[in-house]
Amino acid sequence: MEFLGIDFSCALGSLRHGSFPDKDCLLPLISKLLGYCIVAASTTVKVPQILKILKHRSVRGLSIVAFELETIGYTIALAYCLHKGLPFSAYGELAFLLIQAIVLVATIYYFSQPVPIVTWIRPLLYCAVAPTILAGQIDPFLFEALYASQHAIFLFARIPQIWKNFSVSSNLGLHFAVKFSIF
Repeated sequence: MEFLGIDFSCALGSLRHGSFPDKDCLLPLISKLLGYCIVAASTTVKVPQILKILKHRSVRGLSIVAFELETIGYTIALAYCLHKGLPFSAYGELAFLLIQAIVLVATIYYFSQPVPIVTWIRPLLYCAVAPTILAGQIDPFLFEALYASQHAIFLFARIPQIWKNFSVSSNLGLHFAVKFSIF
């Protein structure tokens, strides 16, 4: 019995015979189940921040560059997982996080009016390059280098937000869940 790429037959067969499944059967099952739990949990990670912006109609205290860098990091990580052919349970959260990050950046742009013309270069450049990266249509060496750099991108994505918090002496623009998120 297989569902969502998870083979339950091994575990169910052992339980039917009154024995506990062995680790060769149980560990892959637990791994897949945890993967799908993480995917499910990731579907709403950035929603509280988006809702807070919509409620207050303000992006005061938020750094657009920080959220743009996160979007780039999610794009690179997702592209790598897609290119390597990993199962959805291993990368699904990246797909949902990327969608939410794009919506969040668009929301920040919307409430940051007027946005200088120079600022629009970044999203236009992203829209031009992201499909190529997601399709894996770049040099393999460059692709590996991009993937290796995504951790640094996530780290450096925090710096503009930290600086913004320091300069306005507040982190009130950030939703509580986003203040302590790993990504």
